[in-house]
Amino acid sequence: MGSFYKDCGCARLTRCPHPYAIRFRGALGKQREEAGYGTQDAAIERLTQIYAAKKRTAPSIAEARRALGQQTIAEYARQWLPRQRRMTEYSTGEHVNSSINVHIVPRLGSRKLNTVTPIVVERFLKDAYDKRAMADDPVKGVQEPEYVREKVVIPTLAYVKQALAVAGDDLALEIVMMTGCGLRNGEARAVNINNVVADDVYRVHEQIHSNTHRPAKLKHRKAGEFREVPLLRSVREAIEWYAEKHGATREGYLLRGPSGYYTEPMERRRVRHLFASLPAVKGMGMYSFRHYFASNALGRGIPITDVAEWMGHKLIEETYRTYRHLMPGSITKAARILDAGLWDAA
Repeated sequence: MGSFYKDCGCARLTRCPHPYAIRFRGALGKQREEAGYGTQDAAIERLTQIYAAKKRTAPSIAEARRALGQQTIAEYARQWLPRQRRMTEYSTGEHVNSSINVHIVPRLGSRKLNTVTPIVVERFLKDAYDKRAMADDPVKGVQEPEYVREKVVIPTLAYVKQALAVAGDDLALEIVMMTGCGLRNGEARAVNINNVVADDVYRVHEQIHSNTHRPAKLKHRKAGEFREVPLLRSVREAIEWYAEKHGATREGYLLRGPSGYYTEPMERRRVRHLFASLPAVKGMGMYSFRHYFASNALGRGIPITDVAEWMGHKLIEETYRTYRHLMPGSITKAARILDAGLWDAA
């Protein structure tokens, strides 16, 4: 689908203030890049939108967009202005034409439309303001729109079982770690026999990073920090079964590849085959198996504070925003309990 990264060279990419950039294949199959995304979630969201748009766009429309995207801003402006019938030739139209020729074309005229990104526009406006071509700062006081997370897609238990039956041993163990312990993809790729610190406790202290393909610290935590999650009997048995069948590295890693670690590209190849073999469900992906863990825990009355800690969320608000809809009866249940307590006390 694409990748996200930073070019800043900072040691701690997740904590430095520099924006993320994304790299993906455009409509023509050529590699493209966009920059200016403040968080990993924003970069991933943009990649998801690009992928979804490509999947649902009709071939004829996609071809028209490809042709349009190859036009330069100057070429498009020459076609666009005559079509604006509401502009009068000697007033508004003349003013707009002057603005295009004096300000836009010299700076951006040779740029292709499919390379115009939010950061390009932002830099253009800032430069115009700095050169006093604009009297007022165009973005002063403007607040970014509130990010509203889409409702997560959660597989049923039957779907999870079907996925485990179709997946190979490697991907099946990753799915087990995500559904049973709530691990992120990278954390599940780093599953380690030595992380079983008790019969019912699994210690999460690293991930296999999607960019470096090497072990790295956890998201939202400093190097060396860890969190501990409940280890279900079925999950422990799956770990032990895999270790007995496939063995482990000297360091205890179970999933591995030519580089020594189970990487995101290896996962991606298996995931494509997996979901091609399963019923099509809009929005379903590997991360949905992590959502299943939250659904299972919250649906069985486990406090959301515990779920947030086990899933490694930086703030409980993240857990609440994502999984609030999984507790539709919480207000009704609270009213019934409080009402009983009130009258019992009376």
